[in-house]
Amino acid sequence: MLRGAWTKGLDRMLRQFVRSGTLQVVTPDGTAQTYGEGGAPMLTVRLADTSVVRHLVLNPELALGEAYMNGTLTIDDDRLQELLALIVSNRDQTVRIWWQRPLLNLRTALRRHAQRNGSARARRHVAHHYDLSGQLYDLFLDEDRQYSCGYFRNPTDTLEHAQARKKEHIGRKLLLEPDMHVLDIGCGWGGMAMTLARDHDARVLGITLSEQQLATAKARAAEAGLSDRVTFRLCDYRNVEGQFDRIVSVGMFEHVGLPHYDTYFRTINEHLTPDGIALVHTIGWTSQPDATNPWIAKYIFPGGYVPTLSEVTRSVERSRLWYADVECWRMHYAYTLRHWFDRFTRNEPQLRALSDARFGRMWRFYLPACEQTFRHGRQAVFQLQLSRQIDAVPLTRDYLYGDRSDATMRSAAE
Repeated sequence: MLRGAWTKGLDRMLRQFVRSGTLQVVTPDGTAQTYGEGGAPMLTVRLADTSVVRHLVLNPELALGEAYMNGTLTIDDDRLQELLALIVSNRDQTVRIWWQRPLLNLRTALRRHAQRNGSARARRHVAHHYDLSGQLYDLFLDEDRQYSCGYFRNPTDTLEHAQARKKEHIGRKLLLEPDMHVLDIGCGWGGMAMTLARDHDARVLGITLSEQQLATAKARAAEAGLSDRVTFRLCDYRNVEGQFDRIVSVGMFEHVGLPHYDTYFRTINEHLTPDGIALVHTIGWTSQPDATNPWIAKYIFPGGYVPTLSEVTRSVERSRLWYADVECWRMHYAYTLRHWFDRFTRNEPQLRALSDARFGRMWRFYLPACEQTFRHGRQAVFQLQLSRQIDAVPLTRDYLYGDRSDATMRSAAE
């Protein structure tokens, strides 16, 4: 009786949800039901047991990823990209079914509490994702290990060129001069810091909370002969000391957490020289504020959050920093993630030596889920150029678009 109730609930939910595309769902008893308008894509999903049905009815965002990881939800011909595109495309067109709204409203209301990333908690969250084996990231990142989106002129650009353009574009926004002191908040494996030191003669302090990233960044700087210009430390942004001519932070702000935005931008203001410039590059949400996807929060980025521009703006205003420039990158991360997914898929046999099958399916789900959210959902990338003085940056953007020949761009991996 109860088993039939869960199946009926799934049927009702999907009839309301699937408006474009065609989705056939085969339930554990072998019954097949088709949803949607009958157009492409036409996909078939198979559910292995009743517990998956129940979980999908109650908490679909968490259940979908977990069922794929566990192998209890399969897609004919493994058309995962298309399934996720169908789901994300339909999400903006439909209203949640009534019994899911209380949980969604509760997650949204409690999002500040979920993001209380004090120093100790922030360190644990970083370790969860970034202290994994470096061999894992070698499966899909470029040689410089840029774990943020590239900057594409065309969708056909190579990942290496797009990542080099990203670093070059950021370098231009920083308006660097030789021997300027730069703070890189969330320096990752050191690629951005090394690029600024080598291509712009800057002196860079890169900070991270990941021990794995720290060790790799130090080794890379030594190998490149840049240890006299680049220093890497295990340090929370709240504990930085000193003044810097420039501050850059790429792909780190998503880990700060809503309750700490005021502290983050106040820290930037306090550590910038009077004529200093900061560049914050972050994934952003272009709709009303929402809670972090529960599957992402549980398995990928605990404590992470994609902010709306309105949520960021209030804290920037309180910090008394100037908005020198605000730029929105739309499809760039979708193109980057497709490169990552293709590389990951090609190298997937190597992953089996590093982990079990469930872990591999987790990563195989994560990359295209993010891609489709950038491609069909409401995610983009915001670049905020900030300054303490009104005239720290030129009046126009002309300085950004001079000679941009590929021959002038080098990656830190060279």
